[in-house]
Amino acid sequence: MEQIELIATSTFGLESVVKREVLALGYEDIEVENGKVTFKCDEKAIPKANIWLRTADRVLLKMGEFKATSFEELFEKTKALPWEDWITEDGEFTVVGKAVDSKLMSVPDCQSIVKKAVVEKLKTKYNTEWFKETGAKFTIQVSILKDIATLTIDTSGEGLHKRGYRLESVEAPIKETLAAALVQLSFWNHERVLVDPFCGSGTIAIEAAMIGKNIAPGIQRNFVSEEWPRVKKEYWKDERISARKAIIQDRDLKIIASDIDKKAAKIAEENAFEIGVDDCIEFKTEDVLNLKLNDEYGVIISNPPYGERIGEKKEVEKLYRGIGKKFNKLDTWSIYILTSNTGFEKLYGKKADRRRKLFNGRIRVDYYQYYGPRPPRK
Repeated sequence: MEQIELIATSTFGLESVVKREVLALGYEDIEVENGKVTFKCDEKAIPKANIWLRTADRVLLKMGEFKATSFEELFEKTKALPWEDWITEDGEFTVVGKAVDSKLMSVPDCQSIVKKAVVEKLKTKYNTEWFKETGAKFTIQVSILKDIATLTIDTSGEGLHKRGYRLESVEAPIKETLAAALVQLSFWNHERVLVDPFCGSGTIAIEAAMIGKNIAPGIQRNFVSEEWPRVKKEYWKDERISARKAIIQDRDLKIIASDIDKKAAKIAEENAFEIGVDDCIEFKTEDVLNLKLNDEYGVIISNPPYGERIGEKKEVEKLYRGIGKKFNKLDTWSIYILTSNTGFEKLYGKKADRRRKLFNGRIRVDYYQYYGPRPPRK
C-alpha cells in the first residue's frame, strides 16, 4: 500500500498531547511543529486517525510542500502534485487558505491560483473541459508560512471536536478536544475519583468517561473522506468494528459532574446519555463550596468562570478565594484549574506546581496544576 503523509492539526500548546496519541496509534515517523503533527502512514490511517484522535482539531492529507515566492511558481508546483490520485472526475472541491510572513500575502489570489492549477491537472487526467462537481467533497487548503507553501486536503469535514453527543450546551462551553487534553495532562486514571465542580454541559466529565472506558471519540460520527473512492469502505467498517470491540464495558468509574445551575447539570446528564456514559457519572446540582469531597487521592479538573464580562470580575475573584480555601485542605488530591485570570494563584492562595499556556477558543488561558501525592499501590 502506498505511503502517505497526514497532518493532525492542534490547538497551540497541545502538540505534545497529539503526538502521544499518534504514537499510541502505532505511527512512529513523526514531525512536530507549531499547531501540527505530521506523520507517515498508509491509507488505513485516515479512518483510524479520525475515529481515535481525541485532542487533534482535524486530520489533513498532505499533498505537497514547496517554496513559492511568485504566483507562477505557486501555479506550476501545485499543478505538478498528484491531485488526480484523490479527486474524482465528479468531485466537488473548494480551496481555502492562509498566509503568514510571506511574499504571497493575498489569500484570495493564492486560493484562485491553486484552484486553477488543480483544474488544469484534472483536465489532463480526465480529458474534459467541464466538471459536474456533483460527487464527493474535497476541501483543499493552501497554507503559506515564510514562503513555504503546504497543500493539503481535509479528511475530517467538521472539526474533530464535533463528537456528536452535545445535543445542547451552556454559554461558553469548552471544546471537547481541549477537555480531553485537560484530562490527559492530569494524573487522573480510572482507579481515582474525578470531580468537575463547574461542569457546565458536562464536557470534561464526559471526555474523562470516554477515556476511562476507551470509547473512541469519533465512533458516532461521519467524516467527509468516507465518500472518497480512494479510501475503501472496508477500512472505515473495520476501524469502527475495532473501536467497538475496544470499549471496556465492565470498568467501574467514579466521576462526579456538579454545577450550581440545575439546567446545566441536566444538560450534562443528557449529553452523557447520548454517548452512553451516563451510568458512570454522578450528576449533582450543588454550590462548589458545599460539595462534599470525602475520597482520598481524588482529582479535580475544572474550567470555572473567568470573569471576562464587566461586573463579573469581583464575583469571580471571590469564587477563586473560596475554592482556594476549600481545595487547599485536600492534601491528597491533585487539582487542575483552567482560567484566563492572570491573578488566579494569588486569589487561590497557592502557587501552582506547573502552569501550561493554552487557548480556549480565542481566549488565552493557563492550566494551573497542583500535584497531590501518588496513591499507594494496591
